[in-house]
Amino acid sequence: MFIDSVKITLTSGNGGKGAVSFRREKHVPLGGPDGGDGGSGGNIYFICDNNTHTLVNFKGKKELRAQNGSPGIGRNKNGKKGEDLNLIVPEGTQIIDANTNEVLLDLTKEGQKELFLKGGKGGLGNTHFKHATNQRPDYAQPGIKGESRLVRLELKLIADVGLVGFPNVGKSTLISVVSNAKPEIANYEFTTLTPKLGLVDVDEYNSFVMADIPGIIEGASHGKGLGLEFLKHIERTSFLLFVLDPMREMSLKEQFIILRNELKQFSSKLYKRKFGIMISKSDSVNLGKEFAKQIALNSQELQNYLEEINNIQSFLIQVSSLEKTGLKELKFILLEEIKNLRSNENEK
Repeated sequence: MFIDSVKITLTSGNGGKGAVSFRREKHVPLGGPDGGDGGSGGNIYFICDNNTHTLVNFKGKKELRAQNGSPGIGRNKNGKKGEDLNLIVPEGTQIIDANTNEVLLDLTKEGQKELFLKGGKGGLGNTHFKHATNQRPDYAQPGIKGESRLVRLELKLIADVGLVGFPNVGKSTLISVVSNAKPEIANYEFTTLTPKLGLVDVDEYNSFVMADIPGIIEGASHGKGLGLEFLKHIERTSFLLFVLDPMREMSLKEQFIILRNELKQFSSKLYKRKFGIMISKSDSVNLGKEFAKQIALNSQELQNYLEEINNIQSFLIQVSSLEKTGLKELKFILLEEIKNLRSNENEK
């Protein structure tokens, strides 16, 4: 089950109370105070682990608590510290304040460990309160309570390339043949109900991660279809690949304009992301010369439009995932784009 958003209350452990105790030994009739300190409450940590891919472990849980510290005891023995609570989350998880929507933590690196809530401090035992005018203090400190916070955990997948397209345009087929992802594939719309990640091996030394999300339809930015709910999963991608279907009633240009508009409605940053365009199902040209000619005209119309909007940064390529034509060229083009983006980031 793919879970990418949960709301939960997190509470660190309370500090244990200090002890009120006095020495009681046979030959020490006037023994002084010997109450130990309380142990500190357990902390709450978030740990990023790339072996975890969903927030399903948090499903159905309303509150999680770290262990309380143990109280101090006599003979100056301190209480045991409460056990820390380590919460394992996938790469790309954001910890957001549920009341203010402030991003408190952003876990993006394997092995990243962040202290989120510190446990309460243990109270001091009565030993600490002995002084010249009070040799037998009969009081100690209570432990300090732990912190509590209502948070929302949001998972945003981390990938190099994000696929964008209408339902049933060939995105799932593409990611299944170029990567290790195994999405459901069928000849009807919205077969992809959850985001998918796949590792694309280009050659012996190079690879990149591709993300597929449910298809976007016109009006997605107003809640139609499934795509908008999962657009956050391509917010972190470095590069977008628009997958357009020449078999649809809409022209390639119309498909591209609608998809770009939905991205713009969702996020201006995502709208400005560098992109390429793939025309899928190029094997369909076998249906006849007239159809092949129509695809060529559609492709040229789209190319002209890209030049009109001065978007010379994009590429346009025809691919058949079923016939496995154009796949190698596509992988190398995408790899080159990703390398250029990484190089630019390193220079900043």
